[in-house]
Amino acid sequence: MSFEATDYTGQTACRSGTHSPLRDFLRTETGSAAVLVAAALAAVLWADAVPLAYESFWHTHLSVRIGPYGVSLPLRAWVNSGLMTVFFFVVGLEARREFDMGELRDRTRLALSLAAGLSGMLVPIAIYLAFNVGHGTTRGWGAAMSTDTAFALGMLAVVGRRMPPGLRVFILTITVVDDFLALGVIAVAYTDRLAVPALLVAVGVFAVVLLVRWLGVRRGVVYAIAAIIAWVALLESGVDPVVIGLAMGLLTYAYPAARTDLERATGLFRLFREQPTPELERTVRAGLASAISPNARLQRLFHPWAGYVVVPLFALANAGIPVSGSQLARAFTSPITLGIFLGYVVGKPLGIIGSTALATVVSRGRIRVPVGWGAVVTGGTLAGVGFTVSLLIATLAFGGTRLQDAKIGILSAVAASFVTSRLVTGVIRMLPRPLQLRAVFGRAETITDLAVPVDLHRDHVRGPREAPVTIVEYGDYECPFCGQAEQAVRELLGDFGDVRYVWRHFPLSDVHVHAQLAAEAAGAAALQGRFWEMHDLLLSHQGALDLGDLRRYAALPGLDMERFERDMLSRAGAVRIAEDVESADLSGVAGTPTFFVNGRRHDGAYDIAGLSQAVRVARARAAVSAPLGGAS
Repeated sequence: MSFEATDYTGQTACRSGTHSPLRDFLRTETGSAAVLVAAALAAVLWADAVPLAYESFWHTHLSVRIGPYGVSLPLRAWVNSGLMTVFFFVVGLEARREFDMGELRDRTRLALSLAAGLSGMLVPIAIYLAFNVGHGTTRGWGAAMSTDTAFALGMLAVVGRRMPPGLRVFILTITVVDDFLALGVIAVAYTDRLAVPALLVAVGVFAVVLLVRWLGVRRGVVYAIAAIIAWVALLESGVDPVVIGLAMGLLTYAYPAARTDLERATGLFRLFREQPTPELERTVRAGLASAISPNARLQRLFHPWAGYVVVPLFALANAGIPVSGSQLARAFTSPITLGIFLGYVVGKPLGIIGSTALATVVSRGRIRVPVGWGAVVTGGTLAGVGFTVSLLIATLAFGGTRLQDAKIGILSAVAASFVTSRLVTGVIRMLPRPLQLRAVFGRAETITDLAVPVDLHRDHVRGPREAPVTIVEYGDYECPFCGQAEQAVRELLGDFGDVRYVWRHFPLSDVHVHAQLAAEAAGAAALQGRFWEMHDLLLSHQGALDLGDLRRYAALPGLDMERFERDMLSRAGAVRIAEDVESADLSGVAGTPTFFVNGRRHDGAYDIAGLSQAVRVARARAAVSAPLGGAS
C-alpha cells in the first residue's frame, strides 16, 4: 500500500471520514460563508436592477398536491418555511452532538453557553426597544438578537487565524443556543393566528416520534414521514414549521463508534467476502450503518446541502433591497435600522462579554470560558453578525419600507462586526508575547479526553520526562497508517525539544492478524529495556511480522534471546497490552492511529504540520498555566 506525502488523515477501522464531526461542521460553515456572501450580493444587485422582477419571482406560487390534499406557497415561503427546516435540523444535530460528545459534556460549560447566549440576545433586544418604543415598530425586536453561524465562523476563519480552536466551539455553542431560543420566539411572538386542532396534530405526531425512538426503531423513513406530517400540521396551525427541524435534530443521538460494533462490522464484511449474496449485502450495509451514530450520518448527509444550497437560497430570496444614497440616508434615521445595527454591533459583545465575566466572578473562578478574555471579546464582536434568522424574523415582523430598513440594519451590522473583529485581533497581536498568550488562551482547564493519565514509571516514553507537551499515540504495529504517522512523529521530536511521546498498544486483531503478536514482542523487549529499538524495527517492517520475523528482530545487541523466547511463550507482555486496550476503550479510541496532545484528542491530520500546530497550541496553554500550577 502506498501513500502520498500529504495523506495523513487515514485510520484503520475508525470512522466514515477523515475528520472529526465538529471539524467537518466548522469547515462546511466557513466554506459556505463565501457562497452566502455571494448570494446576498446577488440578491442586492438583482433587486436594485429590476426590483419588480425580483419581487414578482419570489411571489410565484408553487403547489404540491397528493390527491385532494396539498400545500400552495410562494417561492419565498417555500424557502423560508420549507428549506430552512433543513438548516435548523442541522443546527439541532450539532447541538445534540456537542451535548453528547463535545464541549457541552461539561455541564458547567453548558450553563456558561446558555448564559452567554441568553445575555447576548437580551441586551440587543433592550437596545432595539430603547430606540423603537413609541414609534410603533417594537414588533421587530426579534430581528436584533440571533447570530448567524455561517457568517460568524466564516469571519473567524479570516480574522481569527491565531485564535485557539476553543473559540470556534464557544461561538458555535452560543449560536446554537440563540438559534434554539430564536425559534421559540418565532413560534410564540410571531404567530399571528393559531389553529389549535392542527397544532394538536403536530404535537401528537411528535409524541409518536418519541415513542418510536424509545422503542429503538432506526429506519430513517419512519422519522422522515413523521417529520413531513408534523411540518404540514405546524404550517396549518400558524406556527412556523421550521421548529420541527430543530426538534428532530435535538432528538438524534450522537456517540463515538464502539470497538465492538466495528469488530462486528469487520466480521460481517468478511462473511460477505466469502458469500457475496444480496441478503448478506443488506446485512453488511445495516451493520456498517449501525457502527456510526445516526447524528454523524445525518450531519454528513444534510450539512453540505444546508450550508451550500439552503442558506444561500435563503439569502437570495430575502436579502434583495434597492440601494441608493438617499435610501441609506433615510434608513439610518430610522429607529428600526439603528436599533438592529447597534443591537448587534454594541449589544451582542456587551451581552456575551458581560455574562461570561459575571459567571466567572459569581462562581469564584469555578466556571470559566475555555479561552482567554481577548478571544472572548473577539467572539463577542463576531457574534454581532446576524443574517439568516434575523432576516427570517424581519420578514415576519415588517413589510414595505420598514422591512427595507430592517434589512439595511442587518447587512450593515455584518460589515461593522467584521471591521470591529479585525480591530480587536489587531490589538491582541500588538500585546507583548506573555500577555498575548494569556489573552488568547486564558486559564480555564481544558476537557481531558485521555481517561488514563500518562504514568512515567509505567508508560513507554520517548523525549524529556519533564516536557510541557505530551503526545500519546494508540497504535497497531501492522496498521499502515501508524507506519505513516511514525515518520511525522520522528520529525516532530526532532523539531521540538520540549515534547515527549508515549506509545500505547491498541492491536486490532480482527483486522491485523499479526498485531497482537508484534505488540507482545515489543513487550518482551521492554522487559529487557529495549522497547524503543524493537518498536522502531516493527514499524519499519510492517509487512513481515510473523513469529520467525520477530525472532530475527530480537537479535539485537544486548537482548537475551532465551529470555525473549520464554517471555513470548508465557505471553509476559499480554497483561500490559490488555491494560492499554482498556485505557483506549475508556478514552473512546476505536481505531489506529489515535493521538492525544496533553490529554486532548487530536482530530486533525497527523502530518508534521497538523501535529506541530497541535503542539504549539498545547505549549502555549502550558506556558499560560505555568505560573499557577507549573508545566504539565
